[in-house]
Amino acid sequence: MTTKNIDALPLLSRRQASRGILLAIGGAALFACGGGSTNGTGAQAGNGSGNGTGTGDGNGTTTDPEGTTTGSATEWASGGTKSMTGASSYPDPFATPATACVLAVAATEGPCTEAADQVRKDISEGYTGLPMRLALRVVDSSCKPIAGAKVKVWHTQISGSYSGDTPNNQMCLKDRADSAKHYFRGAQTTDENGRVDFDSCFPGWYRGRAVHIHFTVSLGGRSFTSQLVFDQDLVNEIFTNHAEYKGYGLPDTTNSTDNIVGRGDLAGYTLKTARMSDGAMLASKDLVVNLA
Repeated sequence: MTTKNIDALPLLSRRQASRGILLAIGGAALFACGGGSTNGTGAQAGNGSGNGTGTGDGNGTTTDPEGTTTGSATEWASGGTKSMTGASSYPDPFATPATACVLAVAATEGPCTEAADQVRKDISEGYTGLPMRLALRVVDSSCKPIAGAKVKVWHTQISGSYSGDTPNNQMCLKDRADSAKHYFRGAQTTDENGRVDFDSCFPGWYRGRAVHIHFTVSLGGRSFTSQLVFDQDLVNEIFTNHAEYKGYGLPDTTNSTDNIVGRGDLAGYTLKTARMSDGAMLASKDLVVNLA
């Protein structure tokens, strides 16, 4: 059976696109953030012991009473955004002004969009995974910050499924019940420095696409849409070693073989990343757009 690339499909009549197109998407159980299991098997986790004491694993990570692995500066955390215990001290990835601002390359929004805006900073809805602060700065081609722009992001959960009322739920959702959920979707307005932050989890993958995040920047009736990816070595590390991800195996498509981002300047799509002291990921990018 041939699996269609759900992001590369044309958007000729977005609602009509949901009729007559079948995609065999492998099932994977959803994860509840309050769970205590981080074994990467895809089973829904149970509750922690609640005994008020944490346990160590001998390698620098600590598990709290609810079973959340908080991680460290040398170990990735798990358990979702509740593990971002050091968020108030994360460094500013935009401490210096943007320079050499080359316009970003547009990319398809794909069929897994959602019309409604989920205006919030934490977009996880309690789902689990490697906690991630996604920091974006919107600037123009002269490197001037663009304030007051709406930045909308969306990506899959750990199992590779989207949420929401999409133009093609049959293709985008592994569980039809997720049409009433909106996990890993969010919208924020840029501040005077052109910045927005989203608290999320590292995305999952599905057949035919590299691990990626969609975004749209809008202002004054104009918009720009593209996608973001992660360094391939980092992706391989996470899906090989992280307890919550390794059960899904390595993605079948790399950045360079992806039929969307692999066609252009890959560096222009790639996020900068760093591991924080609590084991969370800080992923950042200057989005250079023309909205004039």
